[in-house]
Amino acid sequence: MKKYIVNIASVIAVFALAGCNDWLDMSPTNKVSDKIVWSDETYITQYVNGFYAYLSRYGSYETQDSQVGLTDGLTETLKFGSNVAGTNVGFANIIAFAEGGLGAPTAAFHFGNWDSLYERIRRVNEFLYNLKKFGTWLDADTYTRYEAEVRFFRGYLYWQLLKRTPEAIIYDENLLAIRPNMPLSTEEAGWDMVENDLTFAAETLTDKWPSAEEGRITSGAAYAMLSRAMLYAKRWDSAKSAAEEVFKLNYKLMPGKTAAEYAKAFTSARAGNTEAILEYNYLIGGPNHSWDQLFMPGGDNVTMGGRATPTQEMVESYEKAETGGFPDWTPWHSAEGTTQTPPYDQLEPRFHASVLYNGATWKGRAVQPYVGGKDGWAEYADGTPLDGRTTTGYYLRKLCNENYTNYSQKCTQPWIAIRLAEVYLNHAEACYMLGETKPANDDVREIRSRVGLPYSDKSGDALMAAIRQERKIELYCEGHHYWDMRRWRLAHTAFTGMRVHGLKITFNETTNQFTYAYVDCDHQDRLFEEKLYRIPLPETELQNNSSVRQFPEWL
Repeated sequence: MKKYIVNIASVIAVFALAGCNDWLDMSPTNKVSDKIVWSDETYITQYVNGFYAYLSRYGSYETQDSQVGLTDGLTETLKFGSNVAGTNVGFANIIAFAEGGLGAPTAAFHFGNWDSLYERIRRVNEFLYNLKKFGTWLDADTYTRYEAEVRFFRGYLYWQLLKRTPEAIIYDENLLAIRPNMPLSTEEAGWDMVENDLTFAAETLTDKWPSAEEGRITSGAAYAMLSRAMLYAKRWDSAKSAAEEVFKLNYKLMPGKTAAEYAKAFTSARAGNTEAILEYNYLIGGPNHSWDQLFMPGGDNVTMGGRATPTQEMVESYEKAETGGFPDWTPWHSAEGTTQTPPYDQLEPRFHASVLYNGATWKGRAVQPYVGGKDGWAEYADGTPLDGRTTTGYYLRKLCNENYTNYSQKCTQPWIAIRLAEVYLNHAEACYMLGETKPANDDVREIRSRVGLPYSDKSGDALMAAIRQERKIELYCEGHHYWDMRRWRLAHTAFTGMRVHGLKITFNETTNQFTYAYVDCDHQDRLFEEKLYRIPLPETELQNNSSVRQFPEWL
């Protein structure tokens, strides 16, 4: 069973009938009428297609989890190279440091997405309301299919909301019950809605669409999303059982004994990727994205690339190939530098598929992330433009397409929103929390054996540490690590007082040697306040809803 998301080119056509999205409002005037939309199944399908754009994906260069760019940049794993305010790059660093702490309006704007998520929830609920009102002519199977497909998106949107602000306002498709001032619901009620919606979608939708409709949400995608959401809800039984439903379907981990094999796990199911469960596809003419243009090595195209780069901390998180365990990085922790070559060749395939380092082969050439090299190195916040240079001595390889060479065009590499490897790790964590150590160990072993790493069974804290390690490595730059650290309530200790590092690499033409010097890439300590575990309510909600009050920790 494969899953790949339709592109939304067809959605644009129906939107063009009205000129904008507000034709979905309840009382249209000069827009396409409800009667026309709900009299033609083609229009209804296109209406639903519009909701696929709500899935987190590359966007311009982020997974849309915050207004500050990739949330990995708020952790020890990725460093945004600029500190210029007014850009996502600059905000990533400003928020990470947050001298004096964040105010509620700033935190709500950069992390909350409250208004945009509720706008999307409103549109989804309008569809469900109108389905009941105008869709009675549809046959029962078609009607239920539309309901299930759209309830998937509502569950997904509320998961996005609740992982930020656990006490939220619950709206369903009963639009007549909405009143001007609505109180916050309990956290339990919110997760009930998420679980009910995703379960309904999973139990109702097919695990494989006919070719004419290939690309829509499947039961596998809904079960996989449920396994993810229930980790946040701490509903371990539900997370476990949802993952096990995915295991019954025809997904398989891609081979990963080499970097080239492992990298295929981030290509389309259409290209033979057997572990893609939920993906968003792109077209040259749009939709498309700029991921490669912004993250590729600067030498690929002058002034582009290097927007954010892997840190030394992330590099040192990878184990040695075949034997496991970690190299001794002590010689490369010297500010004076060493001419010893770092042990990159010892590291496992996921490192080589995720990180470009000095001398790595890329697009038929050797990467040169050193001072004066083709790709170049820049000191963080030195006042000069990055122009594609790295501040850490590395570049991001993961999710980049090595065959992308026409830089005048946007990128079309698909975004794999959920894949089987994550579901294994979701299952492992749920089993651990339920005290079921054998299946948890089996899951971790499955992930590691795919890339040729050994594993011995663990228990207690050591087992949970192994699960966290695999999530960090396996899901790097897929939008999980920051949110994982939050839900584990480890962020306030791990990300406070922390600085990230890199290697400043220089080349001596006389001796034909490289020198690797350990450098501070932050220049000040980072801060994560405990109150950030609950994102504050935005000013718009406080001003317009007399039934809510700001959370006390943000007053």
